Amino acid sequence: MTEKTTKSYDFLFSVAPMMDWTDRHCRVFHRLMSRRAGLYTEMLTTGAIIRGDRRRLLGFDPSEHPVALQLGGSDPEDLATAARIGEDFGYDEINLNVGCPSDRVKDGRFGACLMAEPALVADGVAAMKRAVRIPVTVKCRIGIDDQDPEVALDVLARGVVAAGADALIVHARKAWLNGLSPKENRDIPPLDYDRVYRLKAVLPDVPIIINGGIGSIAEAARHLDHVDGVMLGRAAYQEPWRLLDVDPELFGEAAPYATMKDVFEAMFPYIEDQLAQGARLHSMTRHFVGAFHGVPGARAFRRHLAEKGVKPGAGVDVLRDAIALVEDRAGALVAA
Repeated sequence: MTEKTTKSYDFLFSVAPMMDWTDRHCRVFHRLMSRRAGLYTEMLTTGAIIRGDRRRLLGFDPSEHPVALQLGGSDPEDLATAARIGEDFGYDEINLNVGCPSDRVKDGRFGACLMAEPALVADGVAAMKRAVRIPVTVKCRIGIDDQDPEVALDVLARGVVAAGADALIVHARKAWLNGLSPKENRDIPPLDYDRVYRLKAVLPDVPIIINGGIGSIAEAARHLDHVDGVMLGRAAYQEPWRLLDVDPELFGEAAPYATMKDVFEAMFPYIEDQLAQGARLHSMTRHFVGAFHGVPGARAFRRHLAEKGVKPGAGVDVLRDAIALVEDRAGALVAA
């Protein structure tokens, strides 16, 4: 590992928190492909954590460590309470969402709209830092709507760092809260990686992690010439086989398993345990559809899961039969 990558070892690589995607089944699957990647929950609101079914919302498998809890909220007292609950559940990091652009988030006064209230975000970070001993981080955009990213990102970053934030994760796009849908906000605003690089240059002692539009581990490695860490989002979910390259390419260590078929063999005991507890097979296999992207038989694999995996009572044999439709291939599945 180079001197550059050892500076912020814990933040070097992570899989982004994604609503409706990165649930506990997804995280267990991803952990089998990388021992080193940081994993994040979906965003959970402070209200749900404080008043909801905590065991259902916050429970996770011990294999997921290191795993971070992402919070949505703006009230400092509630953030502190939710962070303390997360720490008690065993999470390794608390992350505050200041980047989600959905209307539901805006109406609740959390997510990307908080970029317009940097002092409130800093107050929330300070409250969480007083409440927990684990790292507290912030995930944000470079700005929203008509904000100047040079000013908006700098003000937010300096405020949360002064409040004690341990790292800042920056999605290198603006969020347009007026005029674009959440889906459009993931693609239409142009990426500005240089803005994140400039932030790192003025905050040399603060771990800065870049996120947004990164499609491969090779591309992630190039960003590490400028920032301390990289967060991979949709590429990790849609083509999870890419995570097999994380440990060898970024950490200089062997991948946990050589092939995706080996990963699934290791996943079967977890799946069987979850089925025994009443989970449906589809709640897990929905995360597997991109596992064999580019390999002969991948389409048959997906079709078999789509037809058989959704049926009531579907068991592990459905997944085994789907995997058998895929051609054996050692090492990486397709070129990055």
